[in-house]
Amino acid sequence: MNALVSLIDFVQRHPRLLALTGAGCSTQAGIPDYRDANGDWKRSAPMRFQLFVANELARKRYWARSMIGWRTMSRAQPAAAHHALARLESAGHILLLVTQNVDGLHNVAGSANVVDLHGRIDTVCCLGCGIRSPRLALQKELSRRNPHWATLDARSAPDGDADLDDLDFAKFDLPACPDCGGMLKPDVVFFGESVPRERVATVRAALAEADALLVAGSSLMVYSGYRFVEDAVAAGTPIAMVNIGRTRADAVLTLKVEHEVGAALDGLAAGLLGGAAAGKL
Repeated sequence: MNALVSLIDFVQRHPRLLALTGAGCSTQAGIPDYRDANGDWKRSAPMRFQLFVANELARKRYWARSMIGWRTMSRAQPAAAHHALARLESAGHILLLVTQNVDGLHNVAGSANVVDLHGRIDTVCCLGCGIRSPRLALQKELSRRNPHWATLDARSAPDGDADLDDLDFAKFDLPACPDCGGMLKPDVVFFGESVPRERVATVRAALAEADALLVAGSSLMVYSGYRFVEDAVAAGTPIAMVNIGRTRADAVLTLKVEHEVGAALDGLAAGLLGGAAAGKL
């Protein structure tokens, strides 16, 4: 029984899924991921919340790099994995999709029941008054204040970052909240920051109703996502994984399909719902 047949059979036997997705779903959209096939960091660890809040130079460096990296995030379009999952949801196979990604591409592809576990990069929040605003407005203000920086180019990095280094970031002009003068932060969960409790509760409630957990494009090395695998194991809920390489959950999986996630999910949707799959397993 090949991998695709096994995956189709799994969903036929467990037709109502909680889907948990990670960076592997968006690499085909041109958004880099953090980890290699062994689950190790490809680059230095991302920004930590404590450093962002405490260190002005670190904040300036973050926003300078993000001003360049935003180009990739803002232009990204859904890939095969996003479209396949939207089709599966439309057919009633996905009760809830929880994503560790911050790019919003599942919604763009048509998925309606989505929990953005780590928030959204297209929104900015103020740590002072709590107001939220579109990232595009901040991008325009950053470019207005820093016209020279706006002309720079750099290689894209995960989550809207860019490999921009060896510059005097102290000269970067960083705006404050226009309402209260507070500190602006992307509306995402940084390392060292907790996922809001209501998001976790929503996911756990859906998992309790689901027949199985489907993990796609994630090594689950971050506990914020892995906790739902622990919940599934405790409840005796089957777990299927579509991901290349080592994952934190390998020892407890019911099924693992080691294949590019877009092709695998596209084949799953085609096998269950009809239509030609874009790739073959």
